[in-house]
Amino acid sequence: MKIAFRTHDLGVRGLDAAIKKIKECGIDAVQLVAYKFMDEIKYETGQLNAANAALIGKALKDAGIEVALIGAYFNPVHSDRQKAEKCKRIFKEYIKYSKALGCPVVGSETGSFNDDKWTYNPLNRTEQALERVIETFSELAAYAKEQGSYIGMEGAAGHVCWNVATLKRAVDALGADNVKIIFDIYNYLDASNYSRYLEIFDEGLKSFAGNILVFHIKDCVYADGKLKQVAPGKGMFDFKSILGKIKAYDRDAVLVLEGTTGDDIIPCTEFIRRTWEQV
Repeated sequence: MKIAFRTHDLGVRGLDAAIKKIKECGIDAVQLVAYKFMDEIKYETGQLNAANAALIGKALKDAGIEVALIGAYFNPVHSDRQKAEKCKRIFKEYIKYSKALGCPVVGSETGSFNDDKWTYNPLNRTEQALERVIETFSELAAYAKEQGSYIGMEGAAGHVCWNVATLKRAVDALGADNVKIIFDIYNYLDASNYSRYLEIFDEGLKSFAGNILVFHIKDCVYADGKLKQVAPGKGMFDFKSILGKIKAYDRDAVLVLEGTTGDDIIPCTEFIRRTWEQV
């Protein structure tokens, strides 16, 4: 098992500072989102190139830090079609330079018709929405295939692939062998189903057997009629059950503590390692 963090959750700016923080915290790997922690790389086309991608990848490799996933998340169903197309081009650039960055997989969620809010919209759960997602990711998977790379897809309750079954439909429709799954149980939960999180977790493990690239690890509480994310170990999740299921599925799993920041980084890392050893 490896514990990873998103580079922009580390609370530092720049590559050298991130590497130093990773070492201090005993982190094994990262979910690399270059434009969110490196001031010199903006979220625009043409910002990533062979030279800076190689520099980033070499620095992390030399420090013994694995890149578990490259993030270039965008909204494929955004109502501003020009914006969606630009973001798709950026995603392709990250695919092109993914190997130089240190990981041949670039991931994204499946978007929402609420545009930049990335929240529930009834249009998200239509066949037309799913068709647009399949069309977009089919193009990306084909381009990644040309580059010898992969794409990662992540579902969420407020997005087009709003449950395990819908994401499975999308992946099956793509029919591509270079599509990986980013599995986040918290993402699939809302007020109607949160008590069944272990059941939904089992559904995901079964549906995506052998194809889960990373697990996003979060915790949550339910209050005032809604779920709120908290640091792992501070909420309602039974981590002995969750980690036990992951360990049985893949003893070498990569666990990304997405959204864990600040003073929670080290104690949550220790909590996950300790619990993993107990299951």
